[in-house]
Amino acid sequence: MRNDKENIIVDLTFQFALRIIEFVEILEEKRKFVIANQLLKASTSIGANVCEAQNAESKADFIHKMKIAAKEADETKYWLKLCEKSTNYPYNASLSENLLVIIKILAKIIGTSKR
Repeated sequence: MRNDKENIIVDLTFQFALRIIEFVEILEEKRKFVIANQLLKASTSIGANVCEAQNAESKADFIHKMKIAAKEADETKYWLKLCEKSTNYPYNASLSENLLVIIKILAKIIGTSKR
C-alpha cells in the first residue's frame, strides 16, 4: 500500500512531533519531567503509527495502525489539557489546535477506509 506522493497526515504529524519536542524541552527546563516524558511518547507515536500505516500489509492493517495513531492523539490531548489546566505549567494553545486538526483528519481517514 506504499505511496510516495505527498501525504498531508504524514507531514502534519511529523511537523507536530517537531513542535512537541520543542515544547517538551520547555517542560523539562521547568522540571516537569513526568508530564514531559508522557507527552513526548504519546505525541511522537502519532506520526510513527501514521508512517507505519503507509507500509500496511492490508486495508485492515492500515485501519488498525491509523486507529492506534488516533488513540495516541487522544492521549496527547489529555497531557496537553493537563498542562493547560495545571498551575505552574507552560501551555501552548497552538499545539492543541494543531492536534485537533490531526484528530479530525485521522477520523476522516479511518471512516473513509472502513467503507
